[in-house]
Amino acid sequence: MPSIFDSMLHADQSLFRDEDSLDPSYIPKLIPYREQEQKAIACCMKPLFSQKNGRNVMIHGPPGIGKTVACRHIFQEVEETTDDIIPLYINCWKKKTSFRVIAGLCEQLGYHIISNKSTDELFKEVKDLLRNRAAAFTFDEIDKVEDFDFLYALVEAVLPKSIILISNYKEWFTSLDERITSRLGAELLAFNTYTEKETAGILAERRKYAFVSGVWDAAAFDAITKESYRARDIRCGLHLMRQAGIIAESRSSKKIIVEHAKEAIEKQGPRAEHIELDSDEQLILGLVSEAQGQKMGDIYNSYKVKAGAKAYKTFQRKVQRLSEAGMLKASRANLGKDGNTTILSLK
Repeated sequence: MPSIFDSMLHADQSLFRDEDSLDPSYIPKLIPYREQEQKAIACCMKPLFSQKNGRNVMIHGPPGIGKTVACRHIFQEVEETTDDIIPLYINCWKKKTSFRVIAGLCEQLGYHIISNKSTDELFKEVKDLLRNRAAAFTFDEIDKVEDFDFLYALVEAVLPKSIILISNYKEWFTSLDERITSRLGAELLAFNTYTEKETAGILAERRKYAFVSGVWDAAAFDAITKESYRARDIRCGLHLMRQAGIIAESRSSKKIIVEHAKEAIEKQGPRAEHIELDSDEQLILGLVSEAQGQKMGDIYNSYKVKAGAKAYKTFQRKVQRLSEAGMLKASRANLGKDGNTTILSLK
């Protein structure tokens, strides 16, 4: 006779096979639905295998759709294939200045004596360490950098190389100073939002790595897929899968059922709806990124130059929409005798 305890998870059992594979930074063996984009990136890097200069590429697309993982997957393949190309990855959200970017490159190249060294001194070490070696650089979230000195230096002084720049905003690239774009000569590569079918396929593939086979109820997985697609962000789905598994284990359940999925979705709190940005809104984000902490009036003046004559009220409405979407922060500041003003920065 079946026992009432048969359906309960025992203390020494787990629904997870490899929980780490649900982490956004995890690099899976396969990157489904990004084959064409990866091929385009690989083609830009191909000349490096012959010790010739590669091409540079600017990658853009909404967050959570595989831009970073696709690049890191290619870099992982390069590391496994050859010692003649050195892949170097920097997240510019964490390293926003030229000094911190160059220091990060030094650390990845095995040079750790960075205290009391200037940016120029550290860059000399980078050049020396890369002499007669090809390098592929990825600068993720490039729109967060506060200066471009490191980029000028790499373009001029390091050969052979390929430089990959990643941003959520196409308009940020098109609003870059011409002195940078002319030196880079980079091509644009768009990553488009996943369809609902593709979202389900990606999460199903990651489910194979993360969970014991057969623990997911179909309705529960479908609920997670729909929520991830609604958010237009694969990372949302990975987080919810992990949370639903944790909830199921806390109930000693051997299956992840729809109630666990719904509870995980409710616990994540309200999420901002995915919004499509028009070209002016993308331009504003790019201008604010270039001039973090600038007065709203100064940003508007730059916006008029780039976008043509546009009314200030139109600009204000777009700034308000970006603020409500959680993309911009508008703060009031007292400038003393100059009075009050609004300061714009990225969130």
